[in-house]
Amino acid sequence: FHFQSVQTKKEESEEPIDISWPSNCRSRLSYLILAPIMLPLYFTLPDSKKLSGKKYFYVTFVGSMLWIAFFSYFMVWWASVIGETLAIAEEIMGLTALAAGTSIPDLITSVIVARKGFADMAVSSSIGSNLFDICVGMPIPWLLHFAFRWLSNPFSVSSAASIAVSSKGLICSISLLFIMLIVMIISVLINGWKMDKIFGVVMITSYVTICAISVLLEMGYLACPLNYSSGCQ
Repeated sequence: FHFQSVQTKKEESEEPIDISWPSNCRSRLSYLILAPIMLPLYFTLPDSKKLSGKKYFYVTFVGSMLWIAFFSYFMVWWASVIGETLAIAEEIMGLTALAAGTSIPDLITSVIVARKGFADMAVSSSIGSNLFDICVGMPIPWLLHFAFRWLSNPFSVSSAASIAVSSKGLICSISLLFIMLIVMIISVLINGWKMDKIFGVVMITSYVTICAISVLLEMGYLACPLNYSSGCQ
């Protein structure tokens, strides 16, 4: 595939996907790495960048969500296997590997949007994606779980039982997310409502710090003062 860099001009990014064998070694390496993902997408989804595929954009949209669900299932499965092999807790794998892996599309989208001059949209997208994950992404699977459990045995008392969330530092981790949001707003304010290299360094440093603290909380090296006996542990 002739995958283009973020610096590519807008008109070039609107060109249909090309799956021809590239000419240089670097592009060939990218081709081989991304082929297991791109080839199924190319042959199963209409390319909305082509005139013939624009009218089937809804098929591409729905199909993309199905493929994301398919790839996400294997990503979670493989991350769990790697964590078990390396004796790493599932909570830590979720905080590091899974969080980074699922955020790559958000990162690429934010960079592309910011390059086109929509900085506000890039920042709002990064915040909105996390709000969507917490307020929609987490409750829907739990709601479906209870719904199927109740439908399978509606007269059972245990069908309405709760799901125990095992996380030693969940409350503190959520509190850190809110603190991170406040730090981001203050950093933008101090920086004159501009995003530059200094702002990027502050954000990356904050991310590394929060990840380190969250891992220490999950491993028990730090005690979360906000924990309570009922609910999360």
